[in-house]
Amino acid sequence: MSCELCRQPAGDLLYQNDKLWLVLADEPGYPGFCRVVWKAHVKEMTDLSSDERQHLMDWVWRAEAAVRQVMQPAKVNLASLGNVVPHLHWHVIPRFEDDAHFPSPIWAAPRREAPARAWPGLADRLRQALRAG
Repeated sequence: MSCELCRQPAGDLLYQNDKLWLVLADEPGYPGFCRVVWKAHVKEMTDLSSDERQHLMDWVWRAEAAVRQVMQPAKVNLASLGNVVPHLHWHVIPRFEDDAHFPSPIWAAPRREAPARAWPGLADRLRQALRAG
């Protein structure tokens, strides 16, 4: 089996424990796009115990709170698809009204060209917000 998420996913590692990774992904046009990845290779939320599901969702919510605090987006999208990579993970995506796809999902056809956004020290600021949260 070759699963790209069975290894530490690409991006800046914001947090990890024995169960999951939280990474700031390199998604052009979407600064602050985070992934919360369950380390064990499972496909669905119901593959986890109740306690494991609660632990995973706690970190999805922590990621959302940190992104909101640091970036103040218009909206945060949460998604768990797994169609391309069937390994349990959640996307935490800050959205801005002038991003290329807003208000559509980021996987839809773009509606406009988005302005460049610079977030100096974003990974460190998110780590700090996670620690404080």
